[in-house]
Amino acid sequence: MKNVDNAEIEKFNKIASEWWDLDGKFKPLHTLNETRIQFIQEIAPLKSIKSLDVGCGGGILTEMLCKNGAKTFAIDMAEQALEIAKNHASEHNLDINYILSTAENYSLNNHNSFDVVTCMEMLEHVPEPYDVIAACAQMLKVGGTAFFSTLNRSIPSFLFSIVGAEYVLNLLPKGTHSYEKYIKPSELCKMCADVGLDMIEVKGISYNPVLNSSKLSNNLSVNYIAAFTKTN
Repeated sequence: MKNVDNAEIEKFNKIASEWWDLDGKFKPLHTLNETRIQFIQEIAPLKSIKSLDVGCGGGILTEMLCKNGAKTFAIDMAEQALEIAKNHASEHNLDINYILSTAENYSLNNHNSFDVVTCMEMLEHVPEPYDVIAACAQMLKVGGTAFFSTLNRSIPSFLFSIVGAEYVLNLLPKGTHSYEKYIKPSELCKMCADVGLDMIEVKGISYNPVLNSSKLSNNLSVNYIAAFTKTN
């Protein structure tokens, strides 16, 4: 339980009811989700595999993993967000196993258990991102694929994701992000290498707030997604 920021948990609990409002605070996340699942599917087809979504929130990505054929598990520490996720999955007859847990605690009894582990926009919200990455590596089967998405610690990222998204365009609640917690791609790759994960590919995700559209790109300066495999 040491790797939990209670202020971050409360922040997401307060807006839990808005996870599935397509015109609400999570509207950009729903758009980004389509691009993320495209990237995931290109590298690790999901049909008939076992997946874990770490830091699942209200289940936006989790449901897409399930709909694309994965036997899906998901964990988070925001209890109200999990309740929203469970209710939404039930309403749509989706068989998803939602669990209140940290990655570290869940990994204790789930070594080498999953073909795919995803962790989207969560690493920048915990005190020790390395510990989450290590837990994800433990839970991944040899030959499996881990996917991490986060924000680059760069000037363009600060201007777009905090100044623009939170204060100018009001796309996100103010205080959603803390710039000092952002992670450079080189830092993410180093942490993954240290826990036995080899990089497959890293791509930027660009978001157009005017068109509410997103796409993969080679520009890693703001938001990026990375895939790694466990070889031993």
